Amino acid sequence: MLSSITHSSTLSILLYPLSPKPGCCSSRKLNVRTHPWEKSVEKSVKLRTMVVGCKIDNQEMGFQASERLYLGMDFGTSGARYALIDKQGTIHAEGKREYPNYMKEDSLDWALSWKTTLFSLLEDVPVHLRPLVSSISLDGTSATTLIIDSKTGEPLARPYLYNESCPDALPLVKSIAPINHTVCSGSSTLCKLVSWWNNDDSDKKSTMLLHQADWLLWLLHGQLGVSDYNNALKVGYDPEADSYPDWLLSQPYAQLLPTVKAPGTSIGHLKGDIRTQFGTTDSIAAFLAARATKPGKAVTSLGSTLAIKLLSTTRIEDARYGVYSHRLDNKWLVGGASNTGGAVLKENFSDEQLEKLSEHINPMEASPLDYYPLKSVGERFPVANLKMEPRLHPRPESDVEYLHGILESIARIEAKAYMLLKDLGATQVDEVFTAGGGAKNDKWTKIRERVLGLPVSRATQTEAAYGAALLALKGFQ
Repeated sequence: MLSSITHSSTLSILLYPLSPKPGCCSSRKLNVRTHPWEKSVEKSVKLRTMVVGCKIDNQEMGFQASERLYLGMDFGTSGARYALIDKQGTIHAEGKREYPNYMKEDSLDWALSWKTTLFSLLEDVPVHLRPLVSSISLDGTSATTLIIDSKTGEPLARPYLYNESCPDALPLVKSIAPINHTVCSGSSTLCKLVSWWNNDDSDKKSTMLLHQADWLLWLLHGQLGVSDYNNALKVGYDPEADSYPDWLLSQPYAQLLPTVKAPGTSIGHLKGDIRTQFGTTDSIAAFLAARATKPGKAVTSLGSTLAIKLLSTTRIEDARYGVYSHRLDNKWLVGGASNTGGAVLKENFSDEQLEKLSEHINPMEASPLDYYPLKSVGERFPVANLKMEPRLHPRPESDVEYLHGILESIARIEAKAYMLLKDLGATQVDEVFTAGGGAKNDKWTKIRERVLGLPVSRATQTEAAYGAALLALKGFQ
């Protein structure tokens, strides 16, 4: 989730200190201090790596050996990706890993899974390209929260995932925050912090809050307690004033809040000569990857969920509708994330079915079916309703008609979201780029174009990891 780009502080870390041997795509461990379990990644973890411009025998690699490369990593809901680019935006290598299923008691150990995947992705970067890496940027899912030991960095409780809601904390948060503030949602980072604070009986003197991207990058640079203003938005940070508000600092748990930097801020030199950027959220990274640079341009990310980001000259915040704004230089990425999206499709159809059934859909013909496709109870945006029930019935006999109805219903939710942003005062959308897995479905793109009444196209680069790499480039310059 750009908190889907998130924080990107420029660091220096010794990741690739050894001179590579001649040849292409040989493998060697990074000279990174790891725990024993980090040195052997499970065979079951799926891996895909693509290398561009390899040197084979005496052939040229396709770029100058002195050229700098920039590494972006995207930690999504089910796995992580990396992209390695040059200053022109050309991809030299990319790959992905699915999260391994580590169990702790009766639940998934997400922190260990993310940590393993981080070091796995670093090892997947081709050896001959490693000496050229100048900076790294990493994005994580927005509002995924960890409470850690401020001395050791180890998690003190299981992570709160991006879509988890803490309704028990909402009344208290609403009593201290301005009306309709971004934090006034059960899934906000602040609600998660307050819920933990009120329900955990442990000593809270040596505790700290970090976001997913903050914590993962700490594993590389070693400085605890640093975040960025995009990740910190949902804990209450004000990116316009560039500070935490007084109403938040007066609370007893304010001691847990991280220091906040602007994306791209230089932090210092650590462990060597590789400059490392802090992360962001995955939806922001997807926006940067699309290179939508003018107000009115928008990116819809069709992954497990539906997230929209609109570049606006006006900042919009309204928790009633799950709307918030991330700062992007002197403009604002306005939008939100719905719980509808690809996860619902995956529950009802296989990838093969989605492809074959889509071929028989007439995208110019409106579906009469009126659904609200959700995987479970609760919606965040464009309606914030924790009790909203999924609506996927009646189901017609034809699977083609059923799929058509779901795709069109998600498109209507998307249209409602953009209309809401306009009504709240954001710059009017005039073009939509699409990122994520849903961007590959041409019939869905045509359905969305008809429903939105706007030009809709697939972004040239659709992966959030590419956007994170662009942020690494921006922070280095």
